Amino acid sequence: MRDKNSCEEIEQSIRKRFRKSIWRKFTKALNQYDLIRKKDRIAVCISGGKDSMLMAKLFQELKLHNKFDFDVKFLVMDPGYSPANRAAIEENAAWLGVPVSIYESDIFSAVYHIEKSPCYLKSCPEAVFTILLRNWAVIKLLSGIIMTM
Repeated sequence: MRDKNSCEEIEQSIRKRFRKSIWRKFTKALNQYDLIRKKDRIAVCISGGKDSMLMAKLFQELKLHNKFDFDVKFLVMDPGYSPANRAAIEENAAWLGVPVSIYESDIFSAVYHIEKSPCYLKSCPEAVFTILLRNWAVIKLLSGIIMTM
């Protein structure tokens, strides 16, 4: 397992090294488009990739400064990952200090036989949003996909 110092270095790099290129752009977009308001309940969807993990760390950093009260949850929808892939996501999230809630879905097997599977176009996002509304009363859904700068 990786050491805790490396995680702390990553968190510090967001505040220092990537302050201008990532952190300021992130906070500017939040402010400019009024993306977060007091008492919001936000879910950050974690795929396990670098974009969604960075989004999670950015929201943790934002929560740390706590300029206003909002709730944030980190959600992993397991659509049928292999045990190794699921373990990698869980281990990385734990190492980075991101407390994920995992929801299991059978969406991969449900759309496997469909040519040009609609999973990523319609079914998966709808399933995630339905889960969030039912289980966590989340009102905003964010994904690392929007992190392209």
